[in-house]
Amino acid sequence: MTTYPSVKATRVLAALLRIGWQIKRQTGSHKVMHRKDYDDFVFAVHDGEEIGGRMMARIAKKTGLKPEDL
Repeated sequence: MTTYPSVKATRVLAALLRIGWQIKRQTGSHKVMHRKDYDDFVFAVHDGEEIGGRMMARIAKKTGLKPEDL
């Protein structure tokens, strides 16, 4: 079981931007995000979709996002 709730993709994107991620480039719905000291992260979810808890845990592992950041 994860500690992350299901969240809308727009809310996840806003949280990533708040913790220091920047959109490096975008092609369609694929946003390549960049943050110092991290590998680039491809955020490829449509804005209206909801992201489940397991996928949120994977995103958090790669980006440093915490449940309280949402």
